[in-house]
Amino acid sequence: MDFSPEHLRWSLLQLILLVVSIGIHEFGHAWVADLRGDPLPRLQGRVTLNPLAHADPIGTLLIPGIMIFFSPGFGLIGWGKPVQISLPNPATRRMDDILITLAGPAMNLVLCLVFVLAGLALGVSSDDPTSRNLGRFLVSGMLMNIGLFCFNLIPIPPLDGSRIFYRLGLYSLELFTTLSQYGFIILIILINLPGFSGALGYLQLLILSPYLWVWPGDLQEFGNLLMVGR
Repeated sequence: MDFSPEHLRWSLLQLILLVVSIGIHEFGHAWVADLRGDPLPRLQGRVTLNPLAHADPIGTLLIPGIMIFFSPGFGLIGWGKPVQISLPNPATRRMDDILITLAGPAMNLVLCLVFVLAGLALGVSSDDPTSRNLGRFLVSGMLMNIGLFCFNLIPIPPLDGSRIFYRLGLYSLELFTTLSQYGFIILIILINLPGFSGALGYLQLLILSPYLWVWPGDLQEFGNLLMVGR
């Protein structure tokens, strides 16, 4: 285990990035629910960009903290406090649920774009030693949010992808309920399978491709620096 000051500093930044990214994800659910006329998220104080309002002590802090600081060598799952919705309009309930569910992963893609634009606006360059750490930080945030986007679209409860499958009629209520009972165990097994991790990594590279057009050379170079620094 590495407990050097550099490792501890970088791990803390990673944890902060994760807390913010999960908070933005959950805010997306709450915000779109509010736009669709669902009063529950606002009543519960979830229509806010404050990441602490969306943080789960175990799923957002404890488990990811262990994963980031101690690098145990196997995949672990992190999550935020789920946004509760009531879907009060029967006529639009199905579409409301789909849009609210998709809003979370969509916010992670938006956050990726924010990191890219920040890098361009601040003139961050891999050739400039003074901005190298900032570049690693921004690229780390991008990779983390692309990972959250892809992970949350896995069609296993309680992830967003499973709810989309259910609302599109790809899962029956019985199948959705059954998967919900064993979803956490299934996910733990899946993310530790090399083949599944490889497929997920390939999907993340595909999602990353459009951002390469915006910040081409530096994004690739900072990605290489990030991997070397791990």
